[in-house]
Amino acid sequence: MTTPSKDTPLASLPLFADIDDNTEADNPQHASLEHPARAVPPTHLKLASPPTPPKLRKPPALAPSPPRPANSHPADLDWALVAAFRNRVSNQLSEAVQARDTMSADAQRELGRSIIAELLHTTAQDDLNTGRTTWSLQEQQHMAEAIFNAVFGLGRLQPLVDADHVENIEIMGNETTLLEDTEGNLHEGPPVAETDDELIDFLAFLASHSEANERSFSEAQPRLHMRLDGGARLAASAWTTPRPVVMIRRHRLRDISLSDLVDRDALSPVAASFLTAAIKAKKTVVVAGPQNAGKTTMVRALCGELDPWERIGTFETEYELGLHEMPHRHRRIIPWEARPGSGERGLDGRAAGEITVDDLLYDSFRFNLQRYIIGEIRGREILALIKAVQSGEGSISTTHAANARSAVDKLVTCALEAGPHITEAYATRAVTEHIDLVVQLNLELQPGQSDRSARRTRYVSEIYAVEPGENGRGGTHIFRPSPSTGRAVPHVLPDPYRSLERFGFRLDDFNRDIHQ
Repeated sequence: MTTPSKDTPLASLPLFADIDDNTEADNPQHASLEHPARAVPPTHLKLASPPTPPKLRKPPALAPSPPRPANSHPADLDWALVAAFRNRVSNQLSEAVQARDTMSADAQRELGRSIIAELLHTTAQDDLNTGRTTWSLQEQQHMAEAIFNAVFGLGRLQPLVDADHVENIEIMGNETTLLEDTEGNLHEGPPVAETDDELIDFLAFLASHSEANERSFSEAQPRLHMRLDGGARLAASAWTTPRPVVMIRRHRLRDISLSDLVDRDALSPVAASFLTAAIKAKKTVVVAGPQNAGKTTMVRALCGELDPWERIGTFETEYELGLHEMPHRHRRIIPWEARPGSGERGLDGRAAGEITVDDLLYDSFRFNLQRYIIGEIRGREILALIKAVQSGEGSISTTHAANARSAVDKLVTCALEAGPHITEAYATRAVTEHIDLVVQLNLELQPGQSDRSARRTRYVSEIYAVEPGENGRGGTHIFRPSPSTGRAVPHVLPDPYRSLERFGFRLDDFNRDIHQ
């Protein structure tokens, strides 16, 4: 790939000025930006007369490119050159930021655009002096866009994450990319790196430049979990796998309510009225289900039933719920995010600087929270949560489980992970006395016309009231799976839950549906 000419005025670069409407007609090499792969490097580029030395002006905002299909990313770019530019821009930007007391993210992006333009201009001068071939205007634009995405975005992953129809991105090595759409169908995607080493290098760069929570990705820290801009979640692993692997989960449904889920046929109106009343009554609810069943979406919908002025805290390993990004729904919210730590582990087995969800929960007890929202219960943080709800405050959280009863067993196991001082009897009593409801979700895949096509359906299959039993673990299916559809249908309502009628629970509809 070639570079822009030295004598090309900075203002004529498409990154900083509009291309003349007649450019394509005058020069067929200026192909449409929607089809960058068609661009052909010109044998020569007609240059304007050298202007007086241009005064570097503040560039206008870089308009985001319209979302392109996943297979239309400019494959002819020299990605090794993009990576080299990325490092140079990053270094210059870091020096500039360190030289100032403060600089907002928007200001850093504007400065980054200026640095990119200056580097391209300097490179163009060098190429012209050595007689190398130059880029077309749209090739210049693609290079500028690629460098900007590499520094401030996701590089070659950016157009995939921006595609509305893509829900999950699976990467196995540098050349294998699979895109899972909203229906569950798999599609081949473009390579995201030239080599495995380049992919690992980019992931390490992405982790170390995270605006919210800088992380490490190296042989000493071979796993990476982080939140991306827009709420997507990235998980990566290398060195412990034959080749680097990456999984990106995108959440399409962010500002959602239980009534929206009813419209999507994820649960019945009477089930929605029961859950709305349970949330208003400050019941502690655990949302359970397999991976990709929609647990995070259900938690957002349940939180949508909270009073906007209720003081809540969210506790996550990586920000994913995004409740603090919806001020119209939640006016008093404190979002906490765990920190993985780095370096050698101490005598307590923890890496330097590590802050766990368990730590965050204990720290939150002085913040007068009225509700605790836990992204996922994975271990001993269940005990901190139980201590919080002992004061009468409700909570909402998630865990992985195949069914509602298994979810209760899973929570007991998590409590036992706190150490040998926790007995099974204590863990069972703590869970069954302080967790009120389990909302079980199901993910159903109906095969399509090929092995890679499917129809994906998510729905509530159980609403289970947790109660102490004769063996310490008991419960009642308020809504049980329908024998014909698997969806949650009314079954038995324990007497304590009849009081939910004053919070809006449609008890008459529940009783009517039992007898249908």
